[in-house]
Amino acid sequence: MELTDRQKQILRAIVDIYVSTAEPVGSKAVAALPDVSCSSATIRNEMAELTQMGLLEQPHTSAGRIPSPAGYRLYIDELMQDYRLSLDETRSLNEALELKSQEFDKMMSQVGKLVSKMTDLPAYTVATRRSEAVAKHFDLIMAGPGSIILVLMLSDDQVKNKLIKLPVSVSESDLKLLAAVLNASLTDLTAEEITGELLEKITRSAGPASPLAPLVMDFTLECLRQQHGDVHLTGQMRLLGQPEYKDAAEKAQEVFETLDEDMISNLPAVLPKDGPVQFLVGPENVAKELKDTSVVMMRFDIGEGMQGTIGVVGPTRMDYAKITAKLGYFAENLGKMFQKGGTAAPPALTDGTDASDKE
Repeated sequence: MELTDRQKQILRAIVDIYVSTAEPVGSKAVAALPDVSCSSATIRNEMAELTQMGLLEQPHTSAGRIPSPAGYRLYIDELMQDYRLSLDETRSLNEALELKSQEFDKMMSQVGKLVSKMTDLPAYTVATRRSEAVAKHFDLIMAGPGSIILVLMLSDDQVKNKLIKLPVSVSESDLKLLAAVLNASLTDLTAEEITGELLEKITRSAGPASPLAPLVMDFTLECLRQQHGDVHLTGQMRLLGQPEYKDAAEKAQEVFETLDEDMISNLPAVLPKDGPVQFLVGPENVAKELKDTSVVMMRFDIGEGMQGTIGVVGPTRMDYAKITAKLGYFAENLGKMFQKGGTAAPPALTDGTDASDKE
């Protein structure tokens, strides 16, 4: 959809005001901004047009407008301006990042706590391989009466095996047929590319050994998803400090019950190659209970084929620019620390940034 420059200016203003106030935004609030030079009547007309486009929502008939998930997405992709950290914010982040060298898993857990504290949102950390593993070869070996050994070779040279009790009677030739089907259909695919439709296709082609296909696929998915290290999630209770959840116990409970390490493990393990940051806005999340929340995640290099990811979960109303700036600062300096194998003092800002740069 093509927006006029005025519509973009009004949408950006509404997102910025709503982020600050958590209250629906009216035309008068937008007109009062120094860089907006049109009347309230004109702004109301444009807000109605933006609502028809699906970029704004009106919670109540007489209320102002709030951004929709599509509005937040357009804001992130096209309208969001860079946020410059103030000296005070930089100093606080530097103090938080002055960690002594310690055991890796403990450090990742501590990083999550620091990110949660500095953003006042639930935060998580996880280590992953830089590229997603895929299956390269399957072997099925008869181990004795009623059991076989499944051998799976992955693209990162890991070899996994599993003893499977046979649910049906199969012969060596049946196993060879199933192995051939698996090697033709299930190799070079990421976990996200292995679907129920593919399972049906393999099952139809596997002959007498077809009952083994679901067992093989479950084990394959389990192995592919093990590229995640331990997920450290902290600060969930900070959501209760957000206006969206203060008087919405049922809504908060749904989020708390869904927001756990398993849910985090199902987020994209490896971020896009075209940038270190990724946003999941509202309905783009993996769980429907999180349709009113957003996730911002950023990666940093750990070394030895691994990357770390730090992320925060919060209401769609979160200040995306500020959160991105803080995560970026953490990610940049954590990468330096891990690459040097110890601690590294993050550089202080020297460009004259002061408190007036906060907004």
